[in-house]
This record gives sequence, structure tokens and C-alpha cells, in this order.
Amino acid sequence: MPELPEVETVVRGLEQALLNDKFTKITLNRPDLRFPFAPNFASALTGKSIESISRRAKYLLLTLKDGTVLIGHLGMSGSFRIENAQVTAVDKHDHIIFETEKGVRVRYHDPRRFGFMLLTTLADMENHPQLKNIGPEPLGNEFSGPILSAALKGRKGPIKTALLDQKVVAGVGNIYACEALYRARISPKRIAGTITGKRAERLAEAIKQVLREAILSGGSTLRNYSRTDGELGYFQHQFLVYDQEGSPCPSPGCEKPIQRIVQSGRSTFYCSSCQR
Repeated sequence: MPELPEVETVVRGLEQALLNDKFTKITLNRPDLRFPFAPNFASALTGKSIESISRRAKYLLLTLKDGTVLIGHLGMSGSFRIENAQVTAVDKHDHIIFETEKGVRVRYHDPRRFGFMLLTTLADMENHPQLKNIGPEPLGNEFSGPILSAALKGRKGPIKTALLDQKVVAGVGNIYACEALYRARISPKRIAGTITGKRAERLAEAIKQVLREAILSGGSTLRNYSRTDGELGYFQHQFLVYDQEGSPCPSPGCEKPIQRIVQSGRSTFYCSSCQR
């Protein structure tokens, strides 16, 4: 599933193509994705100017000048493709076509249909069920070692599992949790509530660092993810531990192989020597 860097990359691509443009036509090629489309989905967007495109956790937020907000989630296999001069044929998995006044055409492609698009308003957005309980943005000033430590206080499960809880920190998923824990030299099996003080500060900084680097690399492409221009992300070529089972630990002087364990149904990759 695309995580924060992948969604941020998509947001930046859409923002460059659509900001201050106006939707002129919305074509729905099926009645639903993960959830049914609102009955007024197309009419709520058609003829409206696009004021901003942003991100909250793993959600895309497209705000129109009349206060309508489109909440988008890429699910497991969703992607947006921007077209200008050259328009390609519609694929069977192109479920929504957005067209604009300036001649931009955006296709939403989602073979597995786990993504979704919902409508709300600026006034109601903070209380929307998908958004209201999300924790702090890890790249914002509101996220720090003390904030992370407070969110983890009393948690008896492993820290890796806790980082996947969007109430603890927004947008971090399996890939970047593994990478951040390795950089912070913290075992994914450590009890979450013990992450305090310097350890919490190391982890908060590692989360920020790995997310920023991944955004600069356009995210990670493992299966379906692609950028809005069709190019793949390439942060997967910089993984230190994720999906590196059996490879030697990249830390100088460490000869231990990277191990894989399963936590809460997800693969965790780590070095048993360097991470404590």
C-alpha cells in the first residue's frame, strides 16, 4: 500500500497539473471503488475551480473553491495518470476520468479497487470518519521525540506495530517503519512504551529523515505504485533492511544477515545485532 512518500509524490504531481484549473467533465466508468461513489459525485466537481491539493497521512485532499473536498485513497493499487496533448485509450481499470478547462485529463487507475474517493466539505473535514483520529504529521513541527513518547506511553505491544497505528503518527507504513527503526537502532520487537527520552528522539528523527529521502526519490515502487507522469519511484534501491532478508547488515563492521519476522501479519526486516 502506498505510504506517506508515495502519496506526497502524487499530490505534488496533481498540484502542478491541476491547481487553479476547473473541472469540466467527470466520467465514472463504474459505480464504486472500495465504497460506492456519492450520487452527486460528478456534479459536485463539474464546473468547480481547484483551490488546493494537499495530503493528510495517506489521504489525498483536493479542495474546490466552493468548499467541497474530495478525499482520495490509493488503496493497494491505485494511481493517477496525467495527460495533456496525447490522450491514450481508456483501460478497463481506468475507473474515473477527470477533464479540465485547460485541457488536462487525469485517469484514476485501480486494478484491485481498494482505493476510494469520498466527498466532504472544509467545514466537516476534521470530523470526517477517515480523518478525525489521525495522529500528528511526521514532517510537521508538531511531531517530535516527546510527542512520540507520549503517544506510546503504556503501550505493551512491539514498537513496529505501534508505528503502523495512524493514531500514533500519520502516514507511516510497513516499509518506512522498518527503515526508521533500523536507522534509530531500535529493535522492532521492543515494547512500545519503553520508547522514551533519547531513544524516542532518535526514532522521531529517523522517521523524518527516511520520509524526506523517500519523497526526494519519488517514493518506493514495489508492485503497482507509479507517479502521475507514469514514472516509477526509486527509493526501493536505497532500502537498508526492508525486503533485504539474508543480505548482510549494511552497518560497517556488522556481519549479521538481515532477518525477517512477521508482526501483526506484516513482514518486518531488521538486524538483530544492531537493533536493540
